[in-house]
Amino acid sequence: MLAMLSTRPAVRRCAGASALALALLGAGLPAAAADRPQPDLSRFYRQQPVWSACQGPDMPKDLQCGKVTVPLDYARPGEGTIDVALARYRATGPSRGSVLLNFGGPGGAGIPELASDGRQFMDLTNGYDVVTFDPRGVGRSSPVSCGEGTDDASAAMGENTDAAHPQALFAQLHRAADQCARNSGPVLPHIGTVNASRDLDVIRQALGDDKLNYLGFSYGTRLGAVYAAQFPGKVGRVVLDGVDTLTESLAEQGVAGAEGQQTALDDFLDWCTTDIGCPFGQDRRAAGDEVLRLVRSLDENPVPTGLGGSLSGQDLVGAIGQALYSKELWPSLERALVSLTEDGDARRVLAFSTGGMGLPGDRRRTDGGLVDTEDVPADNLVAALMAINCADDPDRPTAARLTKDMDELRSAYDQASPVFGRYRLTQLLMCYGRPKGTDFIRDRVKDVHSAKMLLVGTRGDPATPYRWTVETARRLGPSAVVLDNKGDGHTGYSSSTCVHREVNDFLLYGTLPASGSSCPADAAPEGAAPGGTD
Repeated sequence: MLAMLSTRPAVRRCAGASALALALLGAGLPAAAADRPQPDLSRFYRQQPVWSACQGPDMPKDLQCGKVTVPLDYARPGEGTIDVALARYRATGPSRGSVLLNFGGPGGAGIPELASDGRQFMDLTNGYDVVTFDPRGVGRSSPVSCGEGTDDASAAMGENTDAAHPQALFAQLHRAADQCARNSGPVLPHIGTVNASRDLDVIRQALGDDKLNYLGFSYGTRLGAVYAAQFPGKVGRVVLDGVDTLTESLAEQGVAGAEGQQTALDDFLDWCTTDIGCPFGQDRRAAGDEVLRLVRSLDENPVPTGLGGSLSGQDLVGAIGQALYSKELWPSLERALVSLTEDGDARRVLAFSTGGMGLPGDRRRTDGGLVDTEDVPADNLVAALMAINCADDPDRPTAARLTKDMDELRSAYDQASPVFGRYRLTQLLMCYGRPKGTDFIRDRVKDVHSAKMLLVGTRGDPATPYRWTVETARRLGPSAVVLDNKGDGHTGYSSSTCVHREVNDFLLYGTLPASGSSCPADAAPEGAAPGGTD
């Protein structure tokens, strides 16, 4: 990593706490709340992070870490706080402020992503401090967890998702929800994108920026869109890459996700079966059946991970799904599957399924303080993904409705993907027994009157289909500018030279492409073949 020493200009601050409060507190509130006296948040907006070298294994020496303190509940800021963990690379020259990165998920921690993959953002340090964060409930920021045994519960739920055993299913769902609540602490009721967006605004002010400059990937585009709706006057240069839906239900998102992941798995198997070392053989027609056979075998007999837990078939599906987001991960996925099938070694697969969050920890802060890297629960990625998606979705079908629709749901998900369908359906069902989510995103995130935002959609994206980019741009209104990436893979910034250049030009210089412009697919690198290095 390059050294990030700089002489950054003095930060810009609003003059006076009363003006600050007036400028900030009325933004983004639901209509019913606008007429009520608003809580005083000025103390949160007056703070400045204290930066120091990041602690933990494999942290680059020039990566600095800090934190901001935010209310646990924005409606009752005096009743508790949590710390949100930050990390940054300093600008290498004159700086126009900070650009905030969110790598997606939901449930993805920003700090380990920037630590491990920060090189691709070094161009941005020509004009910015490059900053990321672990959102509330994620990583070092009061991580949520469902505790031990939830993998077994999820596997059992997959077997019971039929209309013949509805009461057993609903009882399991209630137990799972209760277990997640017990293990997650006080942050769980206050997780979700609406609150994370308000945290983002506190971070913006703490960094000394009048407006938010932001690059969000995948779920990070949902967070960026919600921010623009809550704080339209604070939108600076905002890029949303791999655009999420703002309107489709979790059920619809699950089917779309299963279809996209199945297509990506088929592409991986096309590639893998050309290599003699492919764990599923060289017969492409049989390879898909071999994957499904492995998943079912592990659901019946999970294998020990060597870390005090076990790997089920559904854990494997989740890990494969993570690895399929980028073709660059295919060689690592192939080797992880070889280790699993030939040696019974699940550790490489587990590295994908935990999102790089490290080993399971049994010590967690529940008082709102930052958590050490080694103390982040191994299931935090999955637990946070479920919690945030459920908090963002107002649909809570009744037991009677679920019973009526279960066979139809199973059929739709299985048709979308024989491998990923059950996994996706289980994620949908896990919202049962949890409080109803907000309707703010569906009802209020539209017709945004803000500065122009760049939306990047990739035609071959397995996770966020291109149509979501078009639909979200239409919903956001004239502020949305669409860049059509003709390539493959999840998001475009790291995989397309053209997208990378267009995004950098906008963030650094304010130069926007015309809406509807396109980027060609990059040519495959010469010599690409199975078995590359990690």
